[in-house]
Amino acid sequence: MPDNTTATRQLALPFDEPDQFAAADFIEARSNQAARVALATPSSWVNNRLVLWGDAGCGKSHLSHLWRATHAAELVEASQLRQTLSSSRAAIVIEDIDAMAAPVALFATLEQAAAGRQPVLMTSRTPPARLAIELGDLASRLRASLTIQIEPAEPALLDAMLVRLAAARQMTISSSVQQFLLGRLPRRPAVLREAIARLDRYALALGTAPSRRIAERLLGELADPPEEDQLGPQPGRPREFHGLETPSLL
Repeated sequence: MPDNTTATRQLALPFDEPDQFAAADFIEARSNQAARVALATPSSWVNNRLVLWGDAGCGKSHLSHLWRATHAAELVEASQLRQTLSSSRAAIVIEDIDAMAAPVALFATLEQAAAGRQPVLMTSRTPPARLAIELGDLASRLRASLTIQIEPAEPALLDAMLVRLAAARQMTISSSVQQFLLGRLPRRPAVLREAIARLDRYALALGTAPSRRIAERLLGELADPPEEDQLGPQPGRPREFHGLETPSLL
């Protein structure tokens, strides 16, 4: 059994594991049905553009990466887009337009894509109509796009997600621990994803199997993000979930 000082130091490391976007890992549900239908029919997009929006962890990036793979699209983060993107690909994916770094560059990219008849898929935590954009031409282009919300996840989807996240880490969680987490954590995908990551690391650091005791320790640190985070990500901030201080397991 490792000493608690070592365990705490290990758990304080940032969670920087890359997201996995395999098709087999995406869970279809009513909440994402409209998005899936729209992605399957790019010809229906208004002005050849689609904006998917929804809360952190709702599946926007997962869907956009799957669409990118099937449509040979070029993907760019809006926070990294600082000049016009001239792409020879068949389509373009622009992630997190609510964290855009250069509105002029985004506008120019949309204009060039329109001229080349390239479909553009965008993601955002906030619908275009509620984005504070000073560049009027960009605001009008975004609003003149097909906009679809990925709705809050239903209980069945969250239940399946918790099981799948644990299985991806080859971690066995008892039904009592599953029900404990689902019954007490905020029922949002980003929170469940972080909970499983921390539960796994806690168990590894302590050299024990995931238990109800460890799960109880998670509850004090996995709470809803601060109110300002509900407005969307800001440049330079984590995109999906904001790390919290890790308490001692004493």
